[in-house]
Amino acid sequence: MRTHKQIWTPTSIATDKPAYLAIADAIADDIRQGRLAANAQLPPQRQLADVLGYNFTTISRAYAEAQRRGLTDARVGQGTFVRADACPRSRPAPARAPLIDMSMNLPPEPDRPELLARMETGMKRLCGDIRGLLRYQPFGGGPDERDAAVQWLARRGITTSPDRVLVCPGTHSVLNALFSLLVGSGGGRICCDNITYPGVRALAALHGISLIGLAADRDGILPEAFEAACRDSQPAALYCNPTLQNPNTVTMPLARREALAEIAARHRVPIIEDDPYSLLPEAPPPSFFSLLPELTYHVCGLSKTIGAGLRIAYLAVPDTRQLPRLSAILRAVSVMAPPLSMAIATEWIADGTGDALVAFVREESRARQLLAAQALAGVSYLASPDGFHLWLPLPEGWSRVSFATHLRSSGIGVVTSDAFLVGGPAVEAVRICLGGTASRADVSHAMELVGAALSHPPAIYSSIV
Repeated sequence: MRTHKQIWTPTSIATDKPAYLAIADAIADDIRQGRLAANAQLPPQRQLADVLGYNFTTISRAYAEAQRRGLTDARVGQGTFVRADACPRSRPAPARAPLIDMSMNLPPEPDRPELLARMETGMKRLCGDIRGLLRYQPFGGGPDERDAAVQWLARRGITTSPDRVLVCPGTHSVLNALFSLLVGSGGGRICCDNITYPGVRALAALHGISLIGLAADRDGILPEAFEAACRDSQPAALYCNPTLQNPNTVTMPLARREALAEIAARHRVPIIEDDPYSLLPEAPPPSFFSLLPELTYHVCGLSKTIGAGLRIAYLAVPDTRQLPRLSAILRAVSVMAPPLSMAIATEWIADGTGDALVAFVREESRARQLLAAQALAGVSYLASPDGFHLWLPLPEGWSRVSFATHLRSSGIGVVTSDAFLVGGPAVEAVRICLGGTASRADVSHAMELVGAALSHPPAIYSSIV
């Protein structure tokens, strides 16, 4: 009596499709389930046809279909074999926890159903003229957009008129244009805090501008440092981020603003006031634009209060005579602000959604700052209850690089001080953002890990193998 070698046969064959496709599906399923291993040889076509009761053509078409799907290879003179790359890994790599990215300084994202519904309702109203939003728009915004800008700036206590504002495609585009307007193409100098917003460093490098990093204290830029720079270096402008400064969270008090404004007025140095966070505190000090309107360019971006993806910023200028040149620079680089973003911003300002979003960001930021304070009890750091980032000087033993590397190995991303430093010796500190896509639970977990790291010397986290 002859015995037959055991051959592979499908576990099941579907009956609701052509037989050759059903057999190819069965091959795929058995590979996926591990019943057919990498490099396993399938039975000869004629032999499988006899076992299953199909004709040779059906099996031949099934094998051809499996090969077409990348499941098998036909080797001349040897047979048909399962491809190794068609098989799942026998031991899948352990899933890594997603990174809690606390490096980008983004506001907490709204998660309340009633607020999300309100946002969506405003956007749906815009769909009535969706074709119009796909066309070119007046540069700097039309009458409705400029009126919305004036209304939004008034929430900051800034009194201006539509003919003195431009609706622009984000703060970076405005700073780029102001650097070009105030400094020109021949290089020059701009004063700023010695620990400043990284975008300013990048734009200064692009324009060949030398930044003069000014010393500061807990109230912001020191007046004597600005006075000396005006006297000795003739700067083209003073750049400042006076409310919830990025990264060190300082809000300049009124007395410091008045002192700096007096120096700027005396030396005729324009002020570029980058003030995206100023609506978060309920009673911020008066803006530089209010104190020195004849020399201040006020930039109010919406990315830190409404949403980073909106890419809209409002620029209030000292005098209408600057508008043609500024418009020409902005138009040459960006053509116009995105019409859909302009329309959304205008709609949300008109219907109150913008105010609701600011209130949400303020409330959520306060809750997250409390979580950070609980986790960092006993740790010295800089933060404001109304802001969504903090500045963490590191204790002795930790370097900024080793600390950031340790946190990243724990699934947390932060930014070291190198991104913000204009000049002078390195600063051992990191910036940590509490907003973005992170939830409160993420923030609590991340800050507990930060606190745990700070409670031990860094040597405890290193090992010699």
